[in-house]
Amino acid sequence: MPTSTPSDFFTDHHDLLQRAAEATMRRDFWSPFPESPSTSVYGSQAPELGETAFRAHIGKPFDLVGHPGDGLVDVGEVSPYGLGLGVSYPKVSVEQALVATKAGAPAWRAADPDIRAGVAAEILVRLNAASFEIAHAVHHTTGQPFVMAFQAGGPHAQERGLEAVAHAWTEQKRHPVSARWAKPQRKGGETVIESRFTPVGRGTALLVACNTFPTWNGYPGLFASLVTGNPVVVKPHPRAVLPLAITVRIAREVLAEAGFDPNVVVLAAEASGGRSAAEFAVDPRVRIVDFTGSTRFGDWLEANARQASVYTEKSGLNTVVIDSTDNYQGLLRNLAFSLSLYSGQMCTTPQNILVPRAGFQSEDGVKSADQFASDLAAALDKLLADPARAASTLGALTGPETVERLGIAAELGINVRPSAEIAHPDYEDAVLHTPLIARLEAGDRGTYTHEWFGPVSFVIGVDDTGHALDIFRETVGAHGALTAAVHSTSQDVLAETERAALSVGVQLSENLTGAVFVNQTAAFADFHGSAANPAAGATLTDPAFVTGRFDILQSRRPAAALGDSRD
Repeated sequence: MPTSTPSDFFTDHHDLLQRAAEATMRRDFWSPFPESPSTSVYGSQAPELGETAFRAHIGKPFDLVGHPGDGLVDVGEVSPYGLGLGVSYPKVSVEQALVATKAGAPAWRAADPDIRAGVAAEILVRLNAASFEIAHAVHHTTGQPFVMAFQAGGPHAQERGLEAVAHAWTEQKRHPVSARWAKPQRKGGETVIESRFTPVGRGTALLVACNTFPTWNGYPGLFASLVTGNPVVVKPHPRAVLPLAITVRIAREVLAEAGFDPNVVVLAAEASGGRSAAEFAVDPRVRIVDFTGSTRFGDWLEANARQASVYTEKSGLNTVVIDSTDNYQGLLRNLAFSLSLYSGQMCTTPQNILVPRAGFQSEDGVKSADQFASDLAAALDKLLADPARAASTLGALTGPETVERLGIAAELGINVRPSAEIAHPDYEDAVLHTPLIARLEAGDRGTYTHEWFGPVSFVIGVDDTGHALDIFRETVGAHGALTAAVHSTSQDVLAETERAALSVGVQLSENLTGAVFVNQTAAFADFHGSAANPAAGATLTDPAFVTGRFDILQSRRPAAALGDSRD
């Protein structure tokens, strides 16, 4: 029996939803879920209770009451910090998952947008209360430093989910629920039609999540699909199942309390090497696909999941154009932190830094490309000199393939700053590597025109700023990017760079030298990536991200046949 009604949740969270909807229109700062992992914010017992809840999962079956499936699967999750998690999850086939979501769909689809938005808001509020549990799960599956895992995996991810809820809620309510159409006739009375308009979800959604940011990248699609009336199959990356398993557990609990079938949300966990994501994606019953990960699989989904609305976030060549600066040290500090944060394992980390080889103007005089590369290396050395600070910035590498990639990169160009393995002060088994900076020339296209995921970046010598913008337009246009940045004291150069960014569909940051970084975006203020660049794709939270998940269906009949109104 439900303990709360769906209308209770909508009433409880109406102000939150309304404020979120307003924030999506204003795009100013608004943060409903505090990002500080402080006891003064979340309560004196929250850190201890969260860690205890996390550790209670280790080595045990993950309990999802009433979940479909036969038996359990141990996906082999191992923390990048050396902790074997050993959590097993319900083993569910593609058929079992889709049969379960189909059974749960009718009542969920029949609920109006207010009800669905209220249930989604309740899920997010409870996720926020579980932020410490989720933070430990994110920390020990992705390798993110703990504070980053708390912020990005908890409150920031929850805010991205709420932003998707707000867009989905308002877009469905853009049209009236009912309308009276009256057309005057030349003879006799009016012809009157009474119509009802109902938002209807497209069908089961598939969320294929990534290893590095399972909740931050996963929540927008999850909540956009739910609020538009679609059940969701959550398919985590095998290395990062636990954060989304906790999410699914909380979602199912809220759905059941509200009187809905908890199988509106189903977890599809599998070990590494499984192919269920591809099987799900092409099944005719799957009508929406959200994916974050490699360009190869993203392109495959776009080509083969033809029955579905497909939203992908793929890789790209994030680019920085340096023309001039009046804050050289600020530029270096800002860029050094951007390259170091989470060891460059962010889809937004800069890779290609285009610098006039003869030099650019700064307040300290002209800086050549070689001098800049050397100074950037020194800035990284200073940032990462203290082991504790380095660990809290770099986190741990997610897998051996990133270490292998670093080894290959070490043979490229001129290594201005080789990557070095450093010890973590708390986890002796953690694998930490500092960023590698290689000095290339514009002609080294075979190297810098594909993504080097991880702590690898290139300082690329170009003829001048015009040459840099040509390379920027060509490479980002062909291969995609999630972010771009420019440093210039010239308004003309800034304007030309903005035009270039618009032409290739990438978000642009200008002259960042302080506490805002190119690889960070804030919910309700910033747009993450852009579907305007199909080579990269994006996990968006904007109206276009939700409108393909539902249709407005109309039923109409002559009012005279009823003798009264349909209101």
